Amino acid sequence: MPTETILYIIISGIIALLLALFQYWYPKNERKNNYFLYTFLRFISVFFLLLLLINPKFEQVSYSIDKPSLVVLADNSESIEYLDQDENAKTIISEILENEQLKDRFELDSYVFGNGLETMDSLSFTEKQTNLSSIVKDLAQIYKNTTAPILLVSDGNQTYGNDYEFLLSEFEQPIFPVILGDTITYTDFRIQQLNVNRYAYLKNRFPVEVILTYSGSNKVNTRFVVKSGNSNVYSSPISFSKDNNSKVLNFDLQASRVGVRSYSAQILPLEQEKNKVNNTKSFAVEVIDQKTNVAVISDLVHPDLGALKKSIESNEQRKVSFFKSNVDVGILNEYQLVIIYQPNRNFKIIYETLDRLNKNHFTITGTQTDWNFLGNASSILDKDQTNQEEEYQPSLNAGYNTFMVDDLKFTSFPPLKSSFGDIDFEIPVETILFKKVGNIVTEQALLATLENGERREAFLFGEGIWKWRSQSFLNSRSFNEFDNFIGKIIQYLASNKRRNRLSINYASFYDGSEPIEITAQFFDKNYEFDRRGNLEISIRDKNSRESRTLPFILSNTDYRVDLSNLLPGEYSFTVSASNEGLEQSGSFTILEFNVEQQFLNADVDRLQRVATRTGGRSFFIANTDSLIPLLINDKRFLAIQKSTKKVVPLIDWKYLLALIAVSLAVEWFLRKYNGLI
Repeated sequence: MPTETILYIIISGIIALLLALFQYWYPKNERKNNYFLYTFLRFISVFFLLLLLINPKFEQVSYSIDKPSLVVLADNSESIEYLDQDENAKTIISEILENEQLKDRFELDSYVFGNGLETMDSLSFTEKQTNLSSIVKDLAQIYKNTTAPILLVSDGNQTYGNDYEFLLSEFEQPIFPVILGDTITYTDFRIQQLNVNRYAYLKNRFPVEVILTYSGSNKVNTRFVVKSGNSNVYSSPISFSKDNNSKVLNFDLQASRVGVRSYSAQILPLEQEKNKVNNTKSFAVEVIDQKTNVAVISDLVHPDLGALKKSIESNEQRKVSFFKSNVDVGILNEYQLVIIYQPNRNFKIIYETLDRLNKNHFTITGTQTDWNFLGNASSILDKDQTNQEEEYQPSLNAGYNTFMVDDLKFTSFPPLKSSFGDIDFEIPVETILFKKVGNIVTEQALLATLENGERREAFLFGEGIWKWRSQSFLNSRSFNEFDNFIGKIIQYLASNKRRNRLSINYASFYDGSEPIEITAQFFDKNYEFDRRGNLEISIRDKNSRESRTLPFILSNTDYRVDLSNLLPGEYSFTVSASNEGLEQSGSFTILEFNVEQQFLNADVDRLQRVATRTGGRSFFIANTDSLIPLLINDKRFLAIQKSTKKVVPLIDWKYLLALIAVSLAVEWFLRKYNGLI
């Protein structure tokens, strides 16, 4: 407590005593026997009142010990069991978590990982993917600005995500890998990679690229074959040696029938091969007999056009052709969709032809759009014409239900540029994105779709969509989300199918190691999204003829069902809405492929480099005796004593008020009782 405060308390006591003496001991002839008690009570009241005004405080210091965290991170993927390391993993983790010395030295935090990070409950080794890169990011956030060495119990084999070695090299925590596996090199053939387009066109040949690798020291001969059912559709002899240990094969296959065509690629194995699973890889191609042709008409050269082409053609079923406004309008009927970019008066005959053909089209405007012409050419919209430019940011309309639209973090997208002014539609439109100016979301459409009789149209009121594609890549490290968003608009405009109250979204085939999910949308009779739907999916295995029924789960603006537990095979399904009589059917194929069974060894070199770069040390599972002593004796992982200083009042003001009230009340009662009042 400061000396100044102590001095104030002493002075307060003197003042309180003088006031009490003056009250009851002056003049002398009025002294009574109880005046000593009255003086004491008055002294208490005045002194505590002055203390309340002074509010004396003192410093309270408390001490605590913060132990560093030891993060035990266990690989829970199928590859651990496939390499016969599951029991070793359980043993070392049990030893770590039950060691009393480690418990005294560290706060033990345990996690398991596969495609994601979870708190350790038990080890099942059933994860179908290993994504160490996402785990690194999660741990970096959880243990930011703390001391938390990582004990990584893994084989180091990653099947999904970015290179974890690069991310871990900048990791703040030291990593101590416990390597599950050995360094023995086995003779092995492997299909390292197989590249093929997802779609092919009927009666065309489609390319296939295969990368084959060999581990071994002897010269060997074998054969690579591709089968469709029981028939060989491609075969080639292959030779490998210690120096010539990889081959790249390029060949074409014939697309002879419409539908999903499944194939099996295989390197014929050697008798002494330990892992024959990675000799075979299944793949599939969906053969279609029609391609969506999209015409883009513009008199400008703009980066938006390149972004549109890349997004649209990311789906191999679609092809984009560019034309200027002087195009021969006779060819427009050959295209399923026409995109008009920043029209002007030269587009007059274009719009007249589109009206005559009742052709679906997508109009994109910007700063160089002739709005006087567009207002006259289109009978469904009108705009207040100004010469002022404005920037508009997108705001997603959660109530849009013409087709499913995912939130691509539109609030992070840069604004589009257009001329200022309100736009009025003569017919109802469905707004996908509203215009946002500053922090105000307007009711004006930035991106909208409409149905005018049997014709479908879309409008985007702004230029600079190429920036959106770039921002989407920065957000997700992939163009896929934005390309799928544009793809849904193109799919809607390129089709004249009547809207269904029940619509489903699924792929024709899935890789055996990827998540399998089917989404559905259910609408009421006014075509508004109905969150009260009771949707079910009945799935039938075409081979075993076994059936099962699963419910859909509501998720924001759609319904979802997870089918990742299905075994490889061919399935048919029916999605139904109970009590509505609505059904949609389809079929899909799950390819037989387990990426976690493609490995023979642990990725020793990578784990050792990670340990070196982060200041840790690697251990093989058979030599972990020095692991625990190393962690305990490492001077970097010392407990930290922390002191917490608090300034607290000497006496709580509530107690002071209570004492003052009691003192005054007792004094008043005694004086009243003795007839002094």
